[in-house]
Amino acid sequence: MQNDKIVVGLDIGTTKICALVGRKNEFGKLEILGMGKAVSEGVVRGIVSNIDKTVDAIKKAIKQAEEQSGINIGVVNVGIAGQHIKSLQHNGSITRSSTDQEITVDDVNRLTNDMYRLVTPPGSEIIHVMPQDYKVDYEEGIVDPVGMSGVRLEGNFHIITAQSNAINNINKCVNRAGLEIENLILEPLASSMSVLSEEEKEAGVALIDIGGGTTDLAIFKDNIIRHAAVLPFGGNIITSDIKQGCMVMQNQAEQLKVKFGRAIADEASENEIVSIPGLRDRTPKEISLKNLAYIIEARMEEIVELVYSEIVRSGYANSLTAGIVVTGGGSQLQNLVQLVEYLTGLDARIGYPNEHLGKSKIDAVKSPMYATTVGLVLSGYRSLDDRLTRYTEIKHSETRTNEQRIVPTNKDKQSSGGGDFFKKILDRTKGLLIDDFDDKQNY
Repeated sequence: MQNDKIVVGLDIGTTKICALVGRKNEFGKLEILGMGKAVSEGVVRGIVSNIDKTVDAIKKAIKQAEEQSGINIGVVNVGIAGQHIKSLQHNGSITRSSTDQEITVDDVNRLTNDMYRLVTPPGSEIIHVMPQDYKVDYEEGIVDPVGMSGVRLEGNFHIITAQSNAINNINKCVNRAGLEIENLILEPLASSMSVLSEEEKEAGVALIDIGGGTTDLAIFKDNIIRHAAVLPFGGNIITSDIKQGCMVMQNQAEQLKVKFGRAIADEASENEIVSIPGLRDRTPKEISLKNLAYIIEARMEEIVELVYSEIVRSGYANSLTAGIVVTGGGSQLQNLVQLVEYLTGLDARIGYPNEHLGKSKIDAVKSPMYATTVGLVLSGYRSLDDRLTRYTEIKHSETRTNEQRIVPTNKDKQSSGGGDFFKKILDRTKGLLIDDFDDKQNY
């Protein structure tokens, strides 16, 4: 059934708005059916600043994705970022009425849902509640308490909050574009799904996603996200530095950065010079690649040092066995890995969203700049998987309860076909649940 599901990811970024249509193949890999992209002019540092321009860009990206995939898009998984994103830790607990019954999925969900009722600063709201570990009757370090016996269930939670206005503006843009939001996902979480391996998350890893307007950070340890942050600096500020330092146009500065930019000035040759067309009736301007690299290195050092300060502040700087993974459009700068390793003292690599991708006619999607969008599609499947797992566990629990309440004799079985009767009811109930999930995907 999962193979028939089609999920759409919509990345509303500072430089681009991208839509990806994906479907899982028979091997569980993500097959990209269509992609749409538009220039983002209404988003500044991850926050929507112009509703109309953002809506137009979303419509353009969605239209391209629809034409390429042949699918009518109605529901999308959307990413959110920006400096307003805050991360905090909180402890919660519930007291159960009976010690005779095992702790159930409902108990864990009740504890998690209580976290959404926390009082947050005015103008902000909770978007993610992620459990770290649990405690049952003061026994600590429990990863999954379901099935255990106990009266008091406690949990440590990692909570992500965002500005209500930022969320409302994203909802408004998506709705005006004729779409519905299925899930709103923190962008570094989405990126982590597409570029990080389970081994890296287990060992301890920091993901740095360098976008156009923001740099996102997500730290994992023991397969659990431990810290998340969004810094208001990205590739656009490097472009602005090049524009001012080399006295060129904005688009020329962007091309210089992408084609010739290096993160370490010592790696650039002093003899290499690029000629830039001048303005009307003016001579071409010659740019030294050495000077270009000095401009890029100065700003990139600042960004990496800010990110590393955030890693140190999280308390996990000495727990990152797998080091650092850098992704996003800004990660494509030459020599960036060497700069990150030099400034942090940790191993680093570039994160490509290839591990979860199957064969596709769209090769561009394998670039780090699409890591977030691919992750949004994967997160849509993860959401489906979580809901299916939860309903399966609930139905399994109900089945066991029914079996304990009704134990038919052999005579009952022969005369009424009781076993077949309950089996038909359960099969029909599962079918209704499956149909309900299918109806939610309005394509």
